[in-house]
Amino acid sequence: MRLTRFTDLALRAVMRLAVPGTPGQESAVTTREVAEVMAVPYAHMAKVVTRLQHLGVVEARRGRGGGLTLTETGRRASVGWLVRTLEGEEEVVECDGETPCPLRAACRLRGALRHAQEAFYASLDPLTVADLVESPTGPVLVSLGIRHDG
Repeated sequence: MRLTRFTDLALRAVMRLAVPGTPGQESAVTTREVAEVMAVPYAHMAKVVTRLQHLGVVEARRGRGGGLTLTETGRRASVGWLVRTLEGEEEVVECDGETPCPLRAACRLRGALRHAQEAFYASLDPLTVADLVESPTGPVLVSLGIRHDG
C-alpha cells in the first residue's frame, strides 16, 4: 500500500504544527512557512491545509498574528483515522473498472488485500499526532523552521 502525496503532505503539516515554534517565535506558522520547511509548492500545501481545516484538525487565522495552529482535536487525532479519511475508502485494486477483471467473481485476492489494508490502518489507530512528534522527531521539526539570516 502506498499513501497519496496529499496524505503524506497532510501528515507532515500536522506534525510540524504539533511542535512548538522556535524560541522567540511566538506567532503561529503560516502555510507558506510549512510549505518551505517541507520543501513543497505553496499551492499544494494550501490545498492540504484547506482539507485539514474542513476536518477540524487545523485552525487558520488571517491577518496580523494569524497563521496555522493544530486544534486539540488535531493533536489527539488518531493517525489511522486521519489516513483513512484522507485516503478515502478506495479498494487497493480496481476490479470493476473500465476493463473489469475476469477473475472478480471468484477471486480471493480482493478480500485478502482489503484485509491487509484494514490491518495497515489498524496499526496506525493507536498513534496520535502528538505521538508522532515525540523525540527525536519534534526537535528535528523545530530545527527545520530555524532561519539562519545574515
